[in-house]
Amino acid sequence: MKTFSEEEKSQIQKKLISWFQKNQRDLPWRKTYEPYAVWISEIMLQQTQVTTVLPYFKRWMGKLPTIQSVTEAKEDVILKLWEGLGYYSRARNLQKSARIITEQFNGHFPDQYDDILKLPGIGKYTAGAIASIAFNKPYPIVDGNVIRVLARLLNFKKNTRLPENVKKCWQRSEQLVSRTDARNLNQGMMELGAIICKPQNPDCFNCPLRKNCKAYEKKTMNLIPNRGEKLKKIPIKVAIAVIKKNGKIFIQKRPHKALMAGLWEFPGGKVETGSPLKAVHREVNEELGITIKNVKKIRQIKHGYTKFSVDLHCYSADFDKGKIKLNSAIDGKWVKPEQLKKYPFPAANVRLIADLMG
Repeated sequence: MKTFSEEEKSQIQKKLISWFQKNQRDLPWRKTYEPYAVWISEIMLQQTQVTTVLPYFKRWMGKLPTIQSVTEAKEDVILKLWEGLGYYSRARNLQKSARIITEQFNGHFPDQYDDILKLPGIGKYTAGAIASIAFNKPYPIVDGNVIRVLARLLNFKKNTRLPENVKKCWQRSEQLVSRTDARNLNQGMMELGAIICKPQNPDCFNCPLRKNCKAYEKKTMNLIPNRGEKLKKIPIKVAIAVIKKNGKIFIQKRPHKALMAGLWEFPGGKVETGSPLKAVHREVNEELGITIKNVKKIRQIKHGYTKFSVDLHCYSADFDKGKIKLNSAIDGKWVKPEQLKKYPFPAANVRLIADLMG
C-alpha cells in the first residue's frame, strides 16, 4: 500500500474536515461529545448501522443516563435495552466497564488512551474512536468504512481482510490523523465511507476527495476494497416449545458462558437427527426432566446472525408430567403471556413472542 505525500495528506485533512463540518448527520452523541454518550454510541455501533442504533441509543440514555446508573442496573434491564442489537457480550462489558470506571476513576470516563483500552470490550479501534471523538486526541481509527476510503484513495487492490493489509490501513490512518482536529478528521473519514464512499456505486460526484482518489482516477471504485471470499454462515436447525400450564408459559435463562448468555428463551435445542417434533420432545425432557403433550407446530422462523443462520421450528405444548429440574439453564419461571415482553430474548424468540401476543 502506497503512502500519502505531505501535500496529499494536507489536502485530504483540510477537505475532509471542511466537508464533515458542513455535511455531518445530526446524531445525538455529537451535540456535546460527552464521553459517556460517545462511549455508548461507539459500543452500539460495533457491527451495527447508525439507523439501527439511534432508537436503541435514545432508549438507553433515557433509562441509564449516567455511568453510575449502568453500574447499579440489573442485568435483565441491561440486556432488555440491548435486545435485538446482538453481540450481547457488548452490553455485559458495558456494565463491567462502568463498575471499573466507578471504582477506579470516581465515575468519570478516563481521558487517557491506555486507560480506555484496558476497559472490557474495548479494542484498538474503539479506544481510538473514543479518545479522538470525545477528547479530540490524535489517535487513528480503522473500521470497514475507513478501510474502504483508504483503499480507494490509494487504489489498493489486495485483500483487506488479511491481517497484514489491515495493519497497512492502520499505518495510513495514523499518517492522516490530524494533530489538532482528530475529532472531525476521524468522523469525517467514517462519515464519508457511510454516506458517500459506499461499498457499491459510490457517489464520487459529491465526494470532496475525488481529485485525490486513485481509484476514481483509474475507474476501479467498484472493485475496491477487495474483501476476498465471502464467509458462509453455518446453518443450525433448532426446535423450541412454548410450554403452557395454568395460563402461564415457561421460560428459562441461558448460562453465563453460553452463546447469548443471560438471555431468556423457550426450552428446546438443536435438531441433530430426526424430525424437529421428535427433537423438541427429547430436548425438553433432557433440559427440564418433564414431558409435554398436545404439541403443535405454530411457526417456523429463519433468522440470520453474523456467523450462523437459524432455522427455528416453534411448537406450542401443554405441560404433561414431571418435576422441573434445570439441567442447562441457570433460572426458570412460569410467566403470564403479557409478561414475556419484560424479559430479554434472542432476536428469533422476539419474533415468535410478537406472534404470540397477536
